[in-house]
Amino acid sequence: MKRIAFAAFAAATGLAVLPPAIAAQTEDQTSVSNPAPTTPPQAEKRDHSYTRHGITIEDPYHWLKDQSYPKIDDQDVLDHLKAENAWFEARMAPRRALVDTLFEELKGRVKEDDSTVPQKDGDWVYWSEFEEGKEYRKHYRRPAAGGEAELILDQNELAKGKDYFRLGALSVSDNGRYLAYSSDDNGSERFTARIKDLETGELLDDVIPETLSGLTWLAGDTMIAYGKANEKWRVDNVRLHRIGTDIAEDIEIYREEDEGFRVGSGLSAQEDWLVIATGDNETGEVRLVRADNPTGEQILVKQRRKGVEYSVDIRVGTIFVHTNDNHVNFRLARASLDAPGDWETVITGSDDFYLTGFSLFKDFYVTEGRLDGLDQIQLRSYDDPADMAPIAFPEASYSAGLSNNPEYTVDKLRLAYESMVTPDSVYDYHVGSEELELLKQQEIPSGYDASKYKTERLTVTARDGTRIPVSVVMLKDRPMGGPLHLYAYGAYGYAVPPGFSSARLSLVDRGMAYAIAHIRGGDDLGREWYLQGKLNERTNTFNDFVDVAKSLVDKGYTAKGKISASGGSAGGELMGVVVNTDPDLWGAVVSHVPFVDVLNTMQDESLPLTPGEWPEWGNPIESKQAFAYILSYSPYDQVAPQDYPPMLVTAGLNDPRVTYWEPAKWVAKLREVKTDDNELLLKTNMGAGHGGKSGRFASLYETAEEYAFILWQLGLAR
Repeated sequence: MKRIAFAAFAAATGLAVLPPAIAAQTEDQTSVSNPAPTTPPQAEKRDHSYTRHGITIEDPYHWLKDQSYPKIDDQDVLDHLKAENAWFEARMAPRRALVDTLFEELKGRVKEDDSTVPQKDGDWVYWSEFEEGKEYRKHYRRPAAGGEAELILDQNELAKGKDYFRLGALSVSDNGRYLAYSSDDNGSERFTARIKDLETGELLDDVIPETLSGLTWLAGDTMIAYGKANEKWRVDNVRLHRIGTDIAEDIEIYREEDEGFRVGSGLSAQEDWLVIATGDNETGEVRLVRADNPTGEQILVKQRRKGVEYSVDIRVGTIFVHTNDNHVNFRLARASLDAPGDWETVITGSDDFYLTGFSLFKDFYVTEGRLDGLDQIQLRSYDDPADMAPIAFPEASYSAGLSNNPEYTVDKLRLAYESMVTPDSVYDYHVGSEELELLKQQEIPSGYDASKYKTERLTVTARDGTRIPVSVVMLKDRPMGGPLHLYAYGAYGYAVPPGFSSARLSLVDRGMAYAIAHIRGGDDLGREWYLQGKLNERTNTFNDFVDVAKSLVDKGYTAKGKISASGGSAGGELMGVVVNTDPDLWGAVVSHVPFVDVLNTMQDESLPLTPGEWPEWGNPIESKQAFAYILSYSPYDQVAPQDYPPMLVTAGLNDPRVTYWEPAKWVAKLREVKTDDNELLLKTNMGAGHGGKSGRFASLYETAEEYAFILWQLGLAR
């Protein structure tokens, strides 16, 4: 539930998009009754101020936050957002041919009749498919012993007549008869869960609204564990629904009293325990209860201690614990169920190896982590912790990790692999022979020749002497000094992987280099890398990004003013800061659903995420120091009378993570005080949330708009 980059956690969203020709006709028809605006909208200024810690803040665009939120019905607010959308359409209209060209390029790289690699889970083999021209997946299974394919869920049918659709949880009962799934049809991330009888094809009467969690089958497939979102969009509970009963009879088996903590649950590796986890961005606590008796006595593994994170799994009565209690890069420990809090070290924490997680299987376990910033997958013996076999990969820079491995007893592991020049690849790793078997590699129907491109891993020196990694991909024959796109996120310990993007080729093939700055705030180089970019060290993140850009200029990769930059959510905050501090570096900036009204949001306890975010950003309500520090960089508060680069900003009206008024207020203030005539566009999706439009082609069209804006501003449009 963090403000993370959308591509990192929501790849399967969907919304139908009009074909470009039809879209153009619709715009033309609209323009007859509503002539295109010739000047950008200017939001009205209304007096509003507040004082905290002796500091008074003027906020004349406060009114753009609808005071009846989460209901949004203030006509002045809606009219302003529509006016901004009209200005976006008017300015982009001459670029529609370029948008359409880019859209066809992006779409041409998508295999329309694609499918996932089937994977066995118990008595069945499961996979999903896209059909040509369809926005959403169909989910299938067939008997593992052999037999016909069976369609178990068609997202296209569920999405019919909806402007937005997103599938949430998807869970088949252990006996294979029932399918529990949840969906969101407006982008607010309040999911409704339903249960389908796979023998009859009928939906049961059971309907569970307002869920925001997985759906876990328990007690011999008679119950489902889930988390219900409260009125503040926070999951503070685990509830049990007995199939065939009224949801009013559902049983709450855990409730979290700390408003900053969130709760989740799932099954252990052998599926004999329900693991109930609660925590915030820096502290965790876990309870265990038997999966066959979920209303029974719970075992508290260890009482929470501020700053200590831990997660657990269980094998044959032994609890395995992944924790940072005595080393910032985590250790792996174990304990007995009789003494769950007495942790004995299995793998010692290391300054060099960052242990990010583990997975238990019957005959071995797997540890995952990063060494020098590169992903590691290691097979280990239960009997000898020193007996470790790392899986070797062929490239010097890549992204790799365990994929879908639902069974406990395995002799091969499903892996995911990619690099900046190697498309998404699915492997099986055969444990006995230590061989990698390529099962599938992302197909680019319009063609892709990896030999045309080169990738580099650079390090640049930040202003405080820290060495920052940078991943770059470009055409082999690209001249130095040309245009370059720089991307980063830099928050919550999320490491942006040096992975593949077929969409990115539309920039690279036009002579741009594409660079990812692995800045502090992510955990690319270990947990300390993350800690150096949060709370009172937050400005390291922004400085790193600027210093990477300047270094790429100094190294001859590009030139000042030829750099486009983008980021979303907390990465959008990054964009907001760097256009305030170093506006002349950037030739174009795209800021998606940007977290830019940081000071106000961190003081608004009514918002869903705020209490849980204080460990990340600081609590300006209680701390004068936190108030002053956040004020010093908060993009909205630091807008100044100066020239700004061309900017495209996006928002989602139903976004519960970064509320729509943050980008709206920011753009309004920029319009008021900036001293240049550069483009400033705001596009608000009026029926979507944090991830923008849904559907694989609809989202591609928005990417085409983003790329068209960048190419237009850098003088590369053609």
